[in-house]
Amino acid sequence: MAPEARREDSQACCPVGARGTGVRLASLAVAQPQRARIEARTRSPARPLPRWRRTVRCPRSTLFNTKGFIYGKTGQPGKIYVKLHQNSPVLICMDFKLSKKEIVDPTYLWIGPNEKTLTGNNRINITKTGQLMVKDFLEPLSGLYTCTLSYKTVKAETQEEKTVKKRYDFMVFAYREPDYSYQMAVRFTTKSCIGRYNDVFFRVLKKILDNLMSDLSCHVIEPSYKCHSVEIPEHGLIHELFIAFQVNPFAPGWKGACNGSVDCEDITNRNILQARDRIEEFFWSQAYIFYHNFNKTLPAMHFVDHSLQVVRLDSCRPGFGKDESLHSNCASCCVVCSPATFSPDVDVTCQTCVSVLIYGAKSCP
Repeated sequence: MAPEARREDSQACCPVGARGTGVRLASLAVAQPQRARIEARTRSPARPLPRWRRTVRCPRSTLFNTKGFIYGKTGQPGKIYVKLHQNSPVLICMDFKLSKKEIVDPTYLWIGPNEKTLTGNNRINITKTGQLMVKDFLEPLSGLYTCTLSYKTVKAETQEEKTVKKRYDFMVFAYREPDYSYQMAVRFTTKSCIGRYNDVFFRVLKKILDNLMSDLSCHVIEPSYKCHSVEIPEHGLIHELFIAFQVNPFAPGWKGACNGSVDCEDITNRNILQARDRIEEFFWSQAYIFYHNFNKTLPAMHFVDHSLQVVRLDSCRPGFGKDESLHSNCASCCVVCSPATFSPDVDVTCQTCVSVLIYGAKSCP
C-alpha cells in the first residue's frame, strides 16, 4: 500500500467512552495533571480542519471533449479512462475542427482491441454518424479503438471527386476507484511504562473505536503500542503510549453493505470516510472536555493534544494498479493492468510479466 499525501492533526484530550460503550478510559489510572496544565496554558482549543473532498473529472481523457463526447485526433492516440461497469463516453470518428465543416459521403469503419471490425450489438452502439459508445465497460474491453473516416471533396467547377481518409486512434482503459483505508497514530500519557493497566487501556480504546464504526462495516486492524519516556523542556520526563492502528473498511460481513452493487468500492469508501470522521470527532470531543476541565485533576491516562496523525492508504483490486507516469490524467485511479503486466493482490502497482497478453491479468502464467 502507498499512502496518499494527506495528513491531519488531531484535536483531543482525556478519553471517555463513546456511543454507549459504557466505558470511561479515565477510570483506568490515577491523576497526573502536570502536562495537562502546561498544555492548557500554552494552547488554545484545536478546531476541526476543513474536510478534503476529491473532485472527479468525467470523462477522463487526454483528447478534446465536451459534454461526454470525445473527438478524435490524428497522430498519437488519446487516452480515455472508463470506470468499470459504466458506459464509455461517446467517441466521435472525427476531429473537432472537421466537425465544424461540411463533409460529403462520409463512411466510418471502427476496429476494436481484438483487431476485428466492430458492429453494433447489445454492448457496443455505433451510430450512422460514426459515434461509438461501449456499455457496461469491463476489463477485456480495454485497448486500442481505431476509426477510419472516408469522405469526398468535390471541386465546384469540374465536379471532380477526391476521396480523403483520416484515421483516429483512441486508447481506452477500464479503471476503478482505489479502496481507502486510514493509518492513524495517537499518543496518551500514562503513569508508568510498567504495569498491566497499559494493556487494559489499549484494549478498551480499541473496543471504543470499533464500536464507533461497527454499523459501517469498518474495524481497527494491526493495532500496536509502545511506551516511551518523553522529556518536556523545563518539566522533566512524562511517560507516553505511542499507539498506532489502521482503520479498514472490510470488517467481517462487509459485503452485506454492498446491497448487490457491482461498484462496491464506492460504498466501502463512503463508509471509511464516515469512520474517519467519527474517530476524528471522538478525539475532538476529548479536546473539548480537556479545555473545559483543565482546572480539575485529570487522569494519568489522557490524550496528548495534537498527537493524532491520519494518513490515507490506497490499494487496488487484483488486475488493477496505479502508474502516474503512464496514466497521468488518471493518476489517482486504479487502472486496468495492460498486457505484459499483472497484479495478483491488493497492491497499488502492476508487475511485469512478458507472457501476459490480456488486460486485467491477475496472475503471471
